[in-house]
Amino acid sequence: HVQLVESGGGSVQAGGSLRLSCTASGDSISAYQMAWFRRTLENGREGVAYLDVDGGTDYTYSVAGRFTISKDNSKNTLYLQMNNLRPEDAAVYTCAADRIRFNLGSGYRFWSQGTQVTVS
Repeated sequence: HVQLVESGGGSVQAGGSLRLSCTASGDSISAYQMAWFRRTLENGREGVAYLDVDGGTDYTYSVAGRFTISKDNSKNTLYLQMNNLRPEDAAVYTCAADRIRFNLGSGYRFWSQGTQVTVS
């Protein structure tokens, strides 16, 4: 099965941008449905962006038009480009993968460790 390691979190001012990366090993992500989630104490876990094996995407309403999910199969890496960040985007972000389609639901079997994004 696939193992996921993410990077790219950090602190940014409101209106700024960050790009998160999620690099997979153990299997090719080309065969996996993939998604980004975020977690806060107030809201729990929330599905943020979804990418299916054919390139179709879905976003939660609050990030649509600001965040972009993409992948590079040659690098076995999933990305989340986050633009125009707002304080309410601050959270621990994780990536997830599965061969079964869960869209923005949290049924994925494989998860990264999480990275903190802070927006001030």
